[in-house]
Amino acid sequence: QCTYLEIEQAQRTHAVVLSRPAWLWGAEMGANEHGVCVGNEGVWTCEPVGQDEALLGMDLVRLALERGSSAREALEVITALLERYGQGGSCKEEPVPFIYHNTFLLADRTEAWVLETAGRYWAAQQIREGSRNISNQLSIGKEITAEHPELRQRARSQGWWSGDGEFSFAQVFSLTQQPPRMEAAKARYSAGKELLQQHAGHITAETFMAILRDKASGICVDTEGFRTAGSMVSVLPRDPALPCVHFFTATPDPSRSVFKPFVFVAGLKPVPQVRSPTFPDDPAKQIPRFQSTVDRRHELYRRHQAALELMESDQEQGQKLLQTLRDLEKQGLEGMNALLEGTVAPCPEELADLFFDCVEAEMKFY
Repeated sequence: QCTYLEIEQAQRTHAVVLSRPAWLWGAEMGANEHGVCVGNEGVWTCEPVGQDEALLGMDLVRLALERGSSAREALEVITALLERYGQGGSCKEEPVPFIYHNTFLLADRTEAWVLETAGRYWAAQQIREGSRNISNQLSIGKEITAEHPELRQRARSQGWWSGDGEFSFAQVFSLTQQPPRMEAAKARYSAGKELLQQHAGHITAETFMAILRDKASGICVDTEGFRTAGSMVSVLPRDPALPCVHFFTATPDPSRSVFKPFVFVAGLKPVPQVRSPTFPDDPAKQIPRFQSTVDRRHELYRRHQAALELMESDQEQGQKLLQTLRDLEKQGLEGMNALLEGTVAPCPEELADLFFDCVEAEMKFY
């Protein structure tokens, strides 16, 4: 059972860790036990958005992680489900529908892909070197590695492409008149690209955390009714003997949040502090949907919000708290770097408790 649709079950699914809006089934981003990571962004294209309830892009993120043991397999899961069920339905917990198509970043230890969609049509680009970012706009031009079999035929039949010259997915399928929010996306996309290029050749987990915290570029958002809701950074070593490490904030606005490490091991300790409450009469599940609101904040989020108010009302105390949280994050990063360099070999029990312990420490500081 996905957010709106029920689809056929897979025989076997992988263990996943997800960062997701609490009201829906899917996820904005996450990873699985095989070191596959997927994240998505909304886009608007020449193809009309699906008003009917179908699969959300966020459902596709989770399905790809549950069913794909590599980045390429995850991509195939998304494209097959997209062609079969389509994408559509509201992506926001509000009575007025908010609908978009999706772009995805997919990576594992050895491969990385960008997958971009317009309705049931899609194009994918394999990333062979350097860095790559996405941000609420189509970005695959002529460098297409794989595509929907009828993609070009569709573009020609709609009069979006003459069939002459090289085919650019972004050029052909982007709207000529973009929604206003797409204008901000252009600046974010360029800034992300620029910030990654500045660190070319020596990008670390810390580099990504700093970029995700960048407010000047609009990458870190905490205004205009939108806020960066959660952030994730993953380190996927090529050496299969080393574990993949995934850092999650589990709280909004990364400039004031703590990235906490998570590693897949047996016997993981559950972390109820970052699980949102469930409701017997959930307004997201009742038809008509979203007729009332419920408080979905989990325990860590509640404490984080209270601390945020302190930071804003008492600058000095706020700075002290922020420094303490940064020190906590630094400890986690140093521990994980030692693990990835092979200089320490923590016991599996320690790793099983790792994320729980970091969340507990953060809550104590609050």
